[in-house]
Amino acid sequence: MPELDSIDRRILRELQRDGAVRNDVLAERVGLSPSPTLRRVRALEAAGYVRSYVALLSPERLGLGVRVLFELRLTVQDRDALDRFEKEVTAIPEVIECMTVLGDWDYVLTVVARDIEDYQRVLLDRLAKIPGVANYKSTLIVRDVKRSTELPV
Repeated sequence: MPELDSIDRRILRELQRDGAVRNDVLAERVGLSPSPTLRRVRALEAAGYVRSYVALLSPERLGLGVRVLFELRLTVQDRDALDRFEKEVTAIPEVIECMTVLGDWDYVLTVVARDIEDYQRVLLDRLAKIPGVANYKSTLIVRDVKRSTELPV
C-alpha cells in the first residue's frame, strides 16, 4: 500500500476510537461514500495497518481493581532461557502485558488481580516460581493519568 493519505489517516483514527463503527457511519465521519470507505478499510487491513479489532473491557467491572508493574531480571539471558521464561509467563492469565526491555531489568510485566492478596498469590505461586527469575520488583499502579490504545496517526 502506498503512503497513507489524509483520508486513510482519518479512517485509522476513527477505527481506533471505535472498531465496531458501521461502515456508513465511518464513511460520513471521513467524508466519503460507503463503497470507497469500505475499500480503503479493507486495503488498510490487508496492508497490516489494522492488526485486529477488540473490545476493551473494564477491569474494575470484572473485579480486577489492582494493577501492578512487575519488573524482573533473569539469571541467564541466553535464547533458551528467554524462550522458557516467555512460554511460562504467557500461560499466566493475570499477566496482561510482557515486554522485553533494555536497562536494569530484562522484562516488565503488567499484572491484574482482584486485590493485594490475590496479587500476592499470583506473585508467590506463579511469577516467583518461574525458573530462571533472579530478582524482581513490584510497583502498584495507583491511578492512570493517561492510558490510551490510540496511536498518533
